[in-house]
Amino acid sequence: MSGLALPLTLNAGQSATFTVLFNPATSGTASGSVSITSNGANSNLSISLSGTGITAGTLSANPTSLAFGSVQVGNSTNLSETLTNTGGSTVTLSQANLTGAVFSISGLTLPLTLTASQSVTFTASFAPAKSGAVSGSLSVVSDASNSPLTIALSGTGTSAGQLTVSPSSLSFGNVAVASSASLSGSLSASGASVTITSGSLSNSEFALSGLSLPVTLAAGQSTPFTVTFAPMASGATSASLSFSSNAGNSPAVQSMTGTGTAPTQHTVNVTWNSSTNAVGYNVYRSTASGGPYAMINSSLDGATAYSDTAVDSGQTYYYVATAVDDNSNESAYSMETQAVVP
Repeated sequence: MSGLALPLTLNAGQSATFTVLFNPATSGTASGSVSITSNGANSNLSISLSGTGITAGTLSANPTSLAFGSVQVGNSTNLSETLTNTGGSTVTLSQANLTGAVFSISGLTLPLTLTASQSVTFTASFAPAKSGAVSGSLSVVSDASNSPLTIALSGTGTSAGQLTVSPSSLSFGNVAVASSASLSGSLSASGASVTITSGSLSNSEFALSGLSLPVTLAAGQSTPFTVTFAPMASGATSASLSFSSNAGNSPAVQSMTGTGTAPTQHTVNVTWNSSTNAVGYNVYRSTASGGPYAMINSSLDGATAYSDTAVDSGQTYYYVATAVDDNSNESAYSMETQAVVP
């Protein structure tokens, strides 16, 4: 109690003001009274007092420290951190100070007030710039009883892995236009694991296959891939295949060359013996032995030979012929002959 100097005389209608301070030493309810003795008619004036003591606001961290472990240079790792007000009164967070340039936080907007038992969760990140162990701290300033609250931070930067593409170049040689040729390659990681995110070719006549991206290779691990060259025009051409990754030597590049050549035009020449009373012949073709056959001459052939120019490279064809008399009667199929186009 303060602000009341005694003895004090009050004239009729006069007042005096004083202050009563409640300063609890422990948590829980408390009661008391102010008793004023005077020569007034109510010589013992009693004023009852009551209040409840609550624990001061206190911040706790979970976890109490953040260990990021080993992180490859050029990568980053995130960990969650939770701050809780474990006291009975509200706590206002005003600052979050970091030491260690490779550490950062996100998701914590200040100032922030936490009521009793309220929590806030945010993210801490470690992004090493070079190899070696690193330590730092996060200091949270507030009006809590234990301000500032310090959270230790630690992590180790490891060297970035290396990505090797083998062979370093591919030579497809001569490939006919409208056909294709394929060559194999492989990717290998060394030093540390490598995550390959993309592979891009600079020329649409080349295509990458056999590799599903993104893919992570452990140190010493390899994975195969295939490049296909399908020239769309005659002439020499080249391309580069770039693999992007988190390796220290990204991008890893493979060069390639190829020459498109005009497609070879093949002809199958078919001959047969003449037939008595025949005025002409029909020629039939199939891609399967024994047929079914389709007639390939547009009109009755008066000779005993036919040149088939509508054939594809690498295909096998089966031919038969029939004889037609002057009454348009057509014979059965001749014996079948086979032609293998190179």
